[in-house]
Amino acid sequence: MELLTIGAFAKASRLSPKALRLYDELGLLTPARVDPDTGYRRYAPEQLEQARLVAWLRRLGMPLARIRRVCALEPGEAAGEIRAYWARVEADTAARRDLAAFLVDHLNGKDPTMSRTTAPLALRYAALSDTGRVRASNQDTAYAGSRLLAVADGYGAGGAPASAAAVDALRSLESETVPAGDLLNALEDALGRAEQAVHGVASPGDDGADADADAGTTLTAMLWTGSQLALVHIGDSRVHLLRDGELFQITHDHTVVQSLIDEGRLTPEEAASHPQRSLLLRALGRGADSTPDLRLHDARAGDRYLLCSDGLSTVVPAEDVLRVLTGTPEPEAAVRELVGLANASGGPDNVSCVVADVVAQA
Repeated sequence: MELLTIGAFAKASRLSPKALRLYDELGLLTPARVDPDTGYRRYAPEQLEQARLVAWLRRLGMPLARIRRVCALEPGEAAGEIRAYWARVEADTAARRDLAAFLVDHLNGKDPTMSRTTAPLALRYAALSDTGRVRASNQDTAYAGSRLLAVADGYGAGGAPASAAAVDALRSLESETVPAGDLLNALEDALGRAEQAVHGVASPGDDGADADADAGTTLTAMLWTGSQLALVHIGDSRVHLLRDGELFQITHDHTVVQSLIDEGRLTPEEAASHPQRSLLLRALGRGADSTPDLRLHDARAGDRYLLCSDGLSTVVPAEDVLRVLTGTPEPEAAVRELVGLANASGGPDNVSCVVADVVAQA
């Protein structure tokens, strides 16, 4: 069978000769023959299908390393890998959509920190953290104040001081005056302080021992402005919003299992019993990806927010959480009942809850 020159093959595959040389070097598309004297590449006509697949995947924005994996698969498996990649792209795009909308509003001259309501609003709140029925100590930290709500779930040998340090680093936001339009920046700056505080906990001791080097924590917090709540989220603690009788989860878990759900590789039902369901993709800790989700939420009178560690969400069904949040008016009673439900289900982990109601000021 007659081989195609690199120029003819480039024209037929709609890839440039330069791209073909790069893909050869990367092992993506090896020529059928390379002249030992001139180094001139020639390609077989049957290689066109793979070349066109590479070109299409590049147009999707798929990284070269992942394209190499796709090209090595059977057609059915390759289709599944492409589907999973695109689901991940869509999930990442959705996670940035709120921030983009905020920036558009801000640059158009709208002040996102100004109240959009006529009646002044305030928070009623309560926080509770419990060791649970199995763990020897509590590595969670829960906090609720007039402006700041936070839950952190520590892990590793120094998990308890790590979660406490992260929340303590945010508590200065209770008294800081945040300039208009600077709310998310202030929250991100505070997150930087929290990360440094956690790294301090995880530093080797004076004797060179590295006992707490694996210390880290999740961190999910909301800062109240009087009309909005600014959210910072890293890890698998969650925020739920109860509005008009419906319960919405407004955070996205940063876990291996959630990424598999996003890519269509697992169903939520399969994820519940997956052996890696607690493996984090993002956290505050040495060597961890600490990229936060940051966004703003407009508040309404009557809204109820629940921040919780995974000690609640992994053992208490959503319908039971909804029942408690709709049927227990006082935040203090609600957090006690939610923690009680987690412990009644075996309490396999530390459990922390913050409940905050948005109310009209008298």
